[in-house]
Amino acid sequence: MISGGQKQRIAIARAMVRNPCVLILDEATSALDAESEAQVQEAINRCAGMRTVLIVAHRLSTVENADFIAVIEKGKVVQVSRNLTQGTLSLLISKQRF
Repeated sequence: MISGGQKQRIAIARAMVRNPCVLILDEATSALDAESEAQVQEAINRCAGMRTVLIVAHRLSTVENADFIAVIEKGKVVQVSRNLTQGTLSLLISKQRF
């Protein structure tokens, strides 16, 4: 039997091996421990330069290397930024609600 985290890593690896032009990841590292998340995030970062990657995440560590970060609140985009220190995103980080 394999764990949820192992299943998640396998699914991400299978998606990356297919070499898509666009890769959409929804909470891709949510079931992983910190060490596994770092390894998967490193692999995602290496592959991201060759394609468009859309990542849906609640963990800041998952999106900290993104070119753009969009904050969605109550179903509406309230901020799109390249900078983690501006507007709603900064407020969420300071309150650790991210």
